[in-house]
Amino acid sequence: MSVTPGNRYLDRIEKLLSLTRPRLSRTHQLEFKNCFGAVAGYVEGHIFISCGKFGLALKLSPHKIDELIKESGVRYLKYFAKGHVKKDYVILPKKIIEDKPRFKKLVDNSLRFVLSSKS
Repeated sequence: MSVTPGNRYLDRIEKLLSLTRPRLSRTHQLEFKNCFGAVAGYVEGHIFISCGKFGLALKLSPHKIDELIKESGVRYLKYFAKGHVKKDYVILPKKIIEDKPRFKKLVDNSLRFVLSSKS
């Protein structure tokens, strides 16, 4: 199921990707789907980003997650308060997302990870 235009989570992901990777949809198959009340972004059929009431999360390598999780405001993704912890995704705080060069590197890291591991 695809996401209907005007969804605030879709709008946020599209805006952030247009700032960091404006040509991504021209170089790769990019699609967005509803996922547990959130929106998930897929590249070549593999989820790499998610946005919902929890904030914005990226799928990253275990090594990168180990680095990030030590930082204030970074936490593992849970779609629901009592739900399963998704340890291959981290929710990024506003300060990281607004640091455009750093956020771009993290998006690139996520893309490389999901495209190389075919996770």
